[in-house]
Amino acid sequence: MDVLGIPIPDAGPVFLVALAVHVVAGLTCVSCGAVAMLARKGGARHRRYGRAYLCGLGVVFCTMSVMSAIRWRDNAHLFVLGVLAVAAGGAGYLDRRTRTCDRLHITAMGLSYVVLLTAFYVDNGPHLPLWKHLPAWTSWVLPALAGIPLIARAIRKRERTP
Repeated sequence: MDVLGIPIPDAGPVFLVALAVHVVAGLTCVSCGAVAMLARKGGARHRRYGRAYLCGLGVVFCTMSVMSAIRWRDNAHLFVLGVLAVAAGGAGYLDRRTRTCDRLHITAMGLSYVVLLTAFYVDNGPHLPLWKHLPAWTSWVLPALAGIPLIARAIRKRERTP
């Protein structure tokens, strides 16, 4: 089965239900994460969308775990990326809750978002219109090449703001 040119594995109904929830949660993460990044730090919008991002990330992790268990040979690398994304997001959240360091919060949350996008492109890039023409390694590298400078910029900007 194909959906918008992306092949969907025939791995049974549990896989398909997990995938449907996974897609919705992933879209929630991408949109809420972007809003949180662009919102004034510490404001109500930043906190609200940041929490929505983390909740979505938790759902993405749970559904990814189910899909990885069903298709371990094909999804083990995505499981590792999921663990990294949720660990980074959790570290960013805990840092903010303990008010330790803006730098750690920004870095961890930003890396969580970068790893989330990396997993998406690694899994789906070969089927996307522009990405399918790029070498496979670009799916692993381009999200970080775009995200890390933005994370560094956010840290510099935050350190200049009293």
